[in-house]
Amino acid sequence: MNPDYQLMLIAWAGVAAWVAFVIFSNRKIHPKALFALFMVELWERFSYYGMRALLILYMTASVIDGGFAFDDAKAYGIYGAYGALVYLTPLIGGFFADKLVGFRKAIVWGAVLMAIGQFTLFLSGNANEVSFYIGLAVLVVGNGFFKPNISSMIGRFYEEGDKRRDGAFTLFYMGINMGAFLAPLTCGAIGENEGWQYGFLTAGIGMVIGYLVFVWGSRQGIYEDVGNGPDVELEKPIIPGLSNKLLPAVSTVIMIILGSTLIVYNDIVDVILVVLAILVIGYLLYEAGKMELQAKQRIWVVVVLLFFTTVFWTFFELAGSALSLFTARNVDRSLFGYEIKTTFFQSFNPLFIMLFAPIFSWIWIKLSNANKEPAAPYKFGMGLLLLGLGFLALNLGGASASAGMIPAIFMVLLYLLHTIGELTLSPVGLSLVTKLSPRHMVGFLMGIWLLSSSLAHQGGKHIAKLTTVNEKTIVQSDAFKTSEMDEDVKTVLLTKKFTDKLDDNSIESVLTDSSFIAELNLKGNKTYSKSSVYVKEALEEAESYKGSKKEKMLKAASVSFITYEDNTITADTVSQSELKKLTENTPGTAVINSIRSESLNKGLSVFEMLGFIAMACGLILFLIGKPIKKWMHGIN
Repeated sequence: MNPDYQLMLIAWAGVAAWVAFVIFSNRKIHPKALFALFMVELWERFSYYGMRALLILYMTASVIDGGFAFDDAKAYGIYGAYGALVYLTPLIGGFFADKLVGFRKAIVWGAVLMAIGQFTLFLSGNANEVSFYIGLAVLVVGNGFFKPNISSMIGRFYEEGDKRRDGAFTLFYMGINMGAFLAPLTCGAIGENEGWQYGFLTAGIGMVIGYLVFVWGSRQGIYEDVGNGPDVELEKPIIPGLSNKLLPAVSTVIMIILGSTLIVYNDIVDVILVVLAILVIGYLLYEAGKMELQAKQRIWVVVVLLFFTTVFWTFFELAGSALSLFTARNVDRSLFGYEIKTTFFQSFNPLFIMLFAPIFSWIWIKLSNANKEPAAPYKFGMGLLLLGLGFLALNLGGASASAGMIPAIFMVLLYLLHTIGELTLSPVGLSLVTKLSPRHMVGFLMGIWLLSSSLAHQGGKHIAKLTTVNEKTIVQSDAFKTSEMDEDVKTVLLTKKFTDKLDDNSIESVLTDSSFIAELNLKGNKTYSKSSVYVKEALEEAESYKGSKKEKMLKAASVSFITYEDNTITADTVSQSELKKLTENTPGTAVINSIRSESLNKGLSVFEMLGFIAMACGLILFLIGKPIKKWMHGIN
C-alpha cells in the first residue's frame, strides 16, 4: 500500500480513539449537544481544510500535472480573496440567523452549499476556470451561513458565568482541529496521488457527512429548543416587496455571482474590506453608544481585541499560502526517513491542537477555580509572542540549510509555537465574544469577530507576495552574478535569449534545452551534454496506477540534467540516493542551488520581519491589559 495511505489510515484510527476518549471523559460535564456539534464541526473543517491544503498547490501546478499553472502572485490573490470572503459572509449569515431563520436553518443551508461547492470543484477540473471560480464562490457563501451560527449555538447551552464555558469552547476547538488534522492527510494524500479533483471530491463527501450528523442530532432532540428560530421575529419585510422567507435564497444567488466576480478581480476586495470594516465598526460603536455603561465598555473591548486578533490571523493564515509554497520549494521534507507530502505539513498544527487542547482546557479551569486565570488581553498577548517566536525559529533553520533547503524539523517547530499561541488566543476569543455580547447581537458580533479572519486573508495576500519567487529575477540579480558556478553556464544563462525563456519555463528545463547546450558547446572551453535517467522508486510507484495517472507518473519518473560530456550518465534506472550522488557535481546543480538559496533568503527575511512585529504587538497588549480588563466588568 502507498505509504501516504498507510499514514492516513493510522491517523484515522488514532482520531477515532481520541474522539471516543474525549466524549467519554467529558460526558458528565457537558451537554450532549456539545458532542453532536463537535462532530458536525469536525466534518465541516475536514471539508474546508482538505480543500485549503490543495488550493494553492493546485493553482500553481503545471497544466500537465492537472493544475492551472498560475504564477505565485495570481494564486496568492485568488487564495486571499477566497479566504477573505469566506470570513466576510458570516456578517450576513449571522444577521439572517438572528433576524430571520435561526441558527439551525442557517447551519443546514450552509452545509448544503459547501457540499455543492466542493463537488463543483471536483467536476470542473483544470479545464474550466469559470466553474472553478463559481465553486469557490459557493463555498464562500456556505461558510457564511454555517460558520458564525454553529459557534453561537454552542454558547446558548451555557449560562453567563458558567465556568465550563471556556472548557466547552476549547473542546469544540479541538473538534475543529481533528477535522483539520485528517483533512491534509486524506484529501491531500488523495489529491497529490490520484489527482487534485479527487481531493476536492473527498472534501465534498466529508461535508455531506457533517450535514447528516447535524440533521440526526436535530431529529433526536439533542439541541432541545435552541436555534429553532430567531429570538425576535421581524413582522415587516427587510426589503419592501420581497418576502423575508425568500430573502436568504435570493441573497444566496446574488452573493454567489458577486463572490465569483470578486475572486477573479480580487484587488477590489481590498477596498471593500477597508470600507466595510470602517462602516461595521462605526455601526457597532454607534449601537454601543445607546447602551448603558457596562455593555458599552464591553463592546469597546471587542473592538480593541479585534485589531490584535487581526494581526495574529494575518500572519498565522500564511500557512495555506506563502508557507505552503515555501515548504514545497525550500524545505527538505524528509522526516524520520520518510518524505512527507507538502500538504501533510498542514496537519502539524491541528495535531498539536489535539494534543494540547485538553491540557489548556484543564489549565483554564484550574486557574479559574483558584481565581488566578489571566484576563483575555494577557492571553492574547501571549499568543502573539508565541506567533512571533515561531517565525524566528524558522529563521534558525536558515543556518542549517543545505542547497537552499532547511530541515523539516524547523517547520515543525514553527507550527508547534504557532499552535500554542493559537490555543491561548482563538478558543478564548470565540468564548469571549459570546460572553461580552448583548443577547440580541450574539450572531452579528460573532460575524464581526470573524471579520478579523477576512481582513487577515486579504492582508496576507500582500505579505505572501513579498515572498514570491521569480527565477528570472533571481538569475538577473547581483547575488546570482557573483555566485560560484560554472562560468560558461552562468554567461550563457545571463544572455537575454535564455533569461527570457525563464518567463515560461523552469530553470531545470532551460538548462537541459538543446539550444542552451549547443550555445555552451560553441564556447569550446568544455563539452556539455544532457543525461536522462529513470528513478527506480518513482517507476515502482507508477506501477500501482492505471491509465492517464500512470502515464503522468512514468513521465515524472524521468529526470534530465546537464553534465560534462566525459561524465555523461549511461545508466537507465537509478535509485533516489544514486541520483543525488550523480547530480551532486553537475554544472546545473550549482545554478539550481544558487536560485534555491536566494529564494530561501527572500522568504526568511519576510518571516523574520513578521516575527518581530507579532512580538511587538504582544508586548503592547501586556502594557494596556489592565484598563481593558476593567472594561470587561468581571468577565475574564
